[in-house]
Amino acid sequence: MCGIFGSLNNKNRNIESLSQSISHRGPDSFGFWEDDNVSFGHRRLSIIDLSEAANQPMLTKSKDIVIVYNGEIYNYLDLKKKLEKKGYQFSTNSDTEVVLASYQEWGVKSFELFNGIFSFSILDKKNNKLLLVRDHAGIKPLYYSFHKDSLIFCSEIRGFKAFNPNWKQNPDWDALFLTFGFIPSPQTTLMNVYSLSKGNYLIIDIPSGKHKSEKYNQFTFSNIINSKKEAIELVRTTVSESISRNMTSDAPLGIFLSGGIDSSLIALIADSLGHKDLTTLSVTFKEKTFDESPYQKIALDNMRPHRHINQSVDQNDFIENIEDIFNAMDQPSCDSINSYFVSKAAHSNGLKAVLSGVGADEIFGGYPSFSRIGLVDRLSNIPNFILKAMEKFPNEKVSRLSYLGSNLDYGEYLFLRGMVSPHLSSKILGRNIKNIYGALSNLKIENYPRNYDNNLAAFLETNVYMENQLLKDIDYMSMWHSLEVRVPFLDKEILSLMHSISPSIKFNGKVPKYLLVKAFEDILPQGIINRKKQGFTFPLSIWLKQNIDMFKPMLPDTPVTNNILNQFLEGRIHWSRLWALIVYKQFKT
Repeated sequence: MCGIFGSLNNKNRNIESLSQSISHRGPDSFGFWEDDNVSFGHRRLSIIDLSEAANQPMLTKSKDIVIVYNGEIYNYLDLKKKLEKKGYQFSTNSDTEVVLASYQEWGVKSFELFNGIFSFSILDKKNNKLLLVRDHAGIKPLYYSFHKDSLIFCSEIRGFKAFNPNWKQNPDWDALFLTFGFIPSPQTTLMNVYSLSKGNYLIIDIPSGKHKSEKYNQFTFSNIINSKKEAIELVRTTVSESISRNMTSDAPLGIFLSGGIDSSLIALIADSLGHKDLTTLSVTFKEKTFDESPYQKIALDNMRPHRHINQSVDQNDFIENIEDIFNAMDQPSCDSINSYFVSKAAHSNGLKAVLSGVGADEIFGGYPSFSRIGLVDRLSNIPNFILKAMEKFPNEKVSRLSYLGSNLDYGEYLFLRGMVSPHLSSKILGRNIKNIYGALSNLKIENYPRNYDNNLAAFLETNVYMENQLLKDIDYMSMWHSLEVRVPFLDKEILSLMHSISPSIKFNGKVPKYLLVKAFEDILPQGIINRKKQGFTFPLSIWLKQNIDMFKPMLPDTPVTNNILNQFLEGRIHWSRLWALIVYKQFKT
């Protein structure tokens, strides 16, 4: 897991500052390569093949193909065997060399063969092409910007600011952030800097500068599996195989164990598969309402003895690390604090890679949105002008009804999960409400399912919330601590399978994550199955209230903001809305 960056046709190659800005992503080595018009840089965090021979940028023996690569290809050994049969010889044990040889043999078709988490750039000197590629689920980031015939790309947004400290901000980022609690792809905080779409590659013809984006992977709901027995068997096999693949590492590897179904299942399956030297990591709190240690103990009691790290986090840790938390944020987020602390704990205990349960709630139906999607269906029958009239209603939950009458691509999502209404955003930002809606109307969602069923809920949770909130938070917070986070529930084979199962089998309105639980009911303890859904949350509401005098100066000083502060202190709104205003001010200044 690494950080990559580079440029095409750019005379201002301020590479040293760009490289330094993402040094946390790869402390193990730094590599740089350039020719007349292309420069590639790489910061390495060694996970597979720890030798210097696997350092990057990496070239083919003929030196006509160059790669900088960030990620892990879990099926690289299978691909390596196929390539060896075709006569390829390898000088390293790295997956990077397999990616390079795969492109050499199959060209852009090779991208469809990779199962993993990755983003990379390839310079094809023979065909005068430069390519940027991103994985099937948008797990690893890759940002780019064109200016005339030049290109800059980087694993983090901070790299563009390091390259040019005067880079202008995207004028719509603040409206987007307050509305969502994150900035939805492909937008970023910077003008003309975009996120490469998942399952896509961008190909640039170097002589002409012409470029186009092509999709090599897209999941669509087919509902071809209608047998409950078959679905359960396939889920059990596919999930187990994914976890086994994700355990491959030449560096110390652990498992985040929160005590919920998802993380417990990963640990239990890894244990049942006979993996040795497992390390589990749990975070605990003094505040009993948030502490999940009893459930963590249930999981551990059902496993063989392994190394377990129990990390306590309290409000003093929060206050002492607040500046570093803001520094770690590559993009504004109303969340991400939990990812910061678990990543810090993993790194401080010698781990370089960990497995996380992210993705299970989204694809198996673990969120409240799966039970509320029917309400969206019923409300959609109300005339749009009535729904739109709700936008100025003082109660934010009621005002979110206006999204269903807005004709926005993200209307249903914002009704379910929106942070701040356009009416309130316009007051906070001092902008015309039409300006807010203008920014939102420019956002489009591809491959949108139009049926109001649980597949739509899964689509929105996966392609909006998870992709733009959870995966971004996890990436920049973990890499800030030089840590790789793997997400076995987002394995390519699992996502393909879940898009093939009929929603009538996949989801059960009374039992969250029914199919996943059913597939592993023999190893999941009843104490974990039957526990109340909590999610991995910190006592941030308590910590913010107890230290509010410290945070008041971090808020925008406006009557609207002061009203939001009072609502928070009275317990009438969620802490994340106040935190979003604090984050907004940090990025605005």
